Amino acid sequence: MSAPLRLERDGGVAELVLDRPEAANSIDLGMARALLDAAIRLGQEPAVRVVLLRGEGARFCGGGDLKAFATTGDGLAGHLEEVTANLHAAIARLARLDAPVIAAVHGAAAGAGFSLACAADLLLAAEDTLFVPAYAKAGLSPDGSLSATLPRLVGPRRALELLLTGRPLSAREALDWGIVTAVHPDGELLDAARELAARLAEGPTRAYGAAKRLVRSGWELPLEAQMERESAELAAMARGRDGREGVAAFTERRPAVFTGE
Repeated sequence: MSAPLRLERDGGVAELVLDRPEAANSIDLGMARALLDAAIRLGQEPAVRVVLLRGEGARFCGGGDLKAFATTGDGLAGHLEEVTANLHAAIARLARLDAPVIAAVHGAAAGAGFSLACAADLLLAAEDTLFVPAYAKAGLSPDGSLSATLPRLVGPRRALELLLTGRPLSAREALDWGIVTAVHPDGELLDAARELAARLAEGPTRAYGAAKRLVRSGWELPLEAQMERESAELAAMARGRDGREGVAAFTERRPAVFTGE
């Protein structure tokens, strides 16, 4: 049996490719474990400065593998706990990376595939994409951090509408709602995503990580505590090589050369 996921490198860009096209890249236990393994490896490699998440075949990800889940019979609840334990640990580790995570989504992102896409830092979609929060139609509740990310992206009313009705969103509607960063013609998505990844890979990776952390903590901390955290992160960036380089490049009126340090 082939591996359900590929991890490919091109300079500072790591492509994380969901590779179960015969099963719509759906997430079974093997895929969840592979995602966690890849996320751990990425966290141990400072040379990785951007992660590009995409799916092989006609769809980004069809969500949880309900056919595989159905075979577990009375053990379904325990099986889903094991799947989500691995999936959630993977998503948490990807979120903690300094490297930005870009999702390039095409075809469909359903259920946990929708969750995985929303958990990315930036989300590019092809024109043909449908985003489908399919949990309720299967009698299940959200996983993959969707109950945290979706309300923050669209507000609680719209989030509940999607989660309760399960209605699909087109790429353009998802763009209008703030779920998607940009929409590209179907045949141009991957090139656009790789171009963005290459550009970010030349940037100040540690500063990207600080921005990610600050955006997350800004939802939870009181204003004064958040500003204290901003000061601490800013000082940490100024002590790093890229922070000093960025300031020097500005004053010297030249392009900065960032190394991710």
